[in-house]
Amino acid sequence: MSSLIVYQNYVHGQYISNGTGETFEVINPATGQVSYLVESANETVLQAAIDSAKSGFIEWSKMTAVERSRILLKAVALLREHNDELAAVEVLDTGKPWQEASVVDVVTGADSIEFFASIAPSIEGNQQQVGDDFYYTRREPLGICAGIGAWNYPIQIACWKSAPALACGNVMIFKPSEETPRGAMRLAEIFTLAGVPKGVFNVLQGDGRVGAWLTNHDDIAKVSFTGEVGTGKKVMAAAASSLKEVTMELGGKSPLIIFDDVDIENAVSAAMLANFYTQGEVCTNGTRVFVQQDIYPQFIKSLVERTEQNIVCGDPMNPDTNFGALISKDHHQKVLDYIEIGKAEGATLLTGGKALHPENSPHGFFIAPTIFTDCTDEMTLSKEEIFGPVMSVLTFKDEDEVVRRANDTRLGLAAGVFTQDITRAHRVTHQLEAGICWINAYGPSPAEMPVGGYKMSGVGRENGSETLKSYTQIKAVYVGMQSVESPF
Repeated sequence: MSSLIVYQNYVHGQYISNGTGETFEVINPATGQVSYLVESANETVLQAAIDSAKSGFIEWSKMTAVERSRILLKAVALLREHNDELAAVEVLDTGKPWQEASVVDVVTGADSIEFFASIAPSIEGNQQQVGDDFYYTRREPLGICAGIGAWNYPIQIACWKSAPALACGNVMIFKPSEETPRGAMRLAEIFTLAGVPKGVFNVLQGDGRVGAWLTNHDDIAKVSFTGEVGTGKKVMAAAASSLKEVTMELGGKSPLIIFDDVDIENAVSAAMLANFYTQGEVCTNGTRVFVQQDIYPQFIKSLVERTEQNIVCGDPMNPDTNFGALISKDHHQKVLDYIEIGKAEGATLLTGGKALHPENSPHGFFIAPTIFTDCTDEMTLSKEEIFGPVMSVLTFKDEDEVVRRANDTRLGLAAGVFTQDITRAHRVTHQLEAGICWINAYGPSPAEMPVGGYKMSGVGRENGSETLKSYTQIKAVYVGMQSVESPF
């Protein structure tokens, strides 16, 4: 154990010790072994991060938007230059395949920073004549923002949260998941190397207690949280005590609706992508697959064949692997428990449903891609977010029926519609209660597009120009052009 690398918290452009040596372990999901240790942020470190952020905000917010943009674009170039190195960190921390991380995680994070760095200089207010007087508005930064990340896309989420915040002149204290802490560390190093002033992006390590400390701190102006619904409720309640701004992307139980006029192989590709990408650990995954009755037999036949033949499970760093390990032993067991519940409630297990022990990673937290049929809307499989490679296939007769059933959930993050009838595609999509909808596609989230959920799936949006508004506050300035009239 003593030979393991120990990482510290990143504050004011450098790593600092907590002074006590208190650490937590980080496990490699593909091996089940401890990869490294990380020092937990204690009160001393937390306060240092706040003091640093205050100092960083003074310097950063005084810069012009163009100046900030130039620095952030340097960070983008560095992220792209170090893509493979950073992707390898994500693979080792998350268990996802190199195939994915090398082309998605760092790339989409850099895209977001590039997008916001490019459009932030165009933020402007307005001017309006009011009689002989006039007023104008300014958009000003909020101050210190807290970002709380999830473990499935560590560096991407850190980029998505920091990009609009920093582009608008704010600073950010970021707390990554304790299960995947390195991505945010490396992003902090790159920001510093690019010329971002000290204190503008600090990284604090630890469990939910660190997140709670940030959420409750009076000097934090905004909290952006990605995670599960229960924690999101606690974050929002805590933020309300000091009227903080809140952005949250929470869980999903998203429908993927497949009508009978589709190219079946294309629809099967979408269903597999929407359930087995990142071994099912994606909040937008379309885990309720609704298939119109006429094509159900053919769809299922192809789906099972391709799942059993095309999935390559094993060492995530192997370039041939396309299906990785779940994040932890506990989560691995949680997903297996859901599979047993599905069987007990009467769903038919077509394939998968068991732990896997591939030869090149026998001790990792792997579960075979799992497909259930004969599912009903009332089953636990159809109602609760599993966050693993478990697909529930349901059938439907007509459009009205599937829209009603698709919306019968307290969650509303995403949805997908596959059909060749363009009018039906838009008609159905416009009725779906989901913040992200795909037509004849599933999963793309370009930096230009706002993403977030309806109902219990979140508050606010990430990415897209709309997000700039949530990282600025508007100031109205009234200008009197004549003598003041007073009754006194």
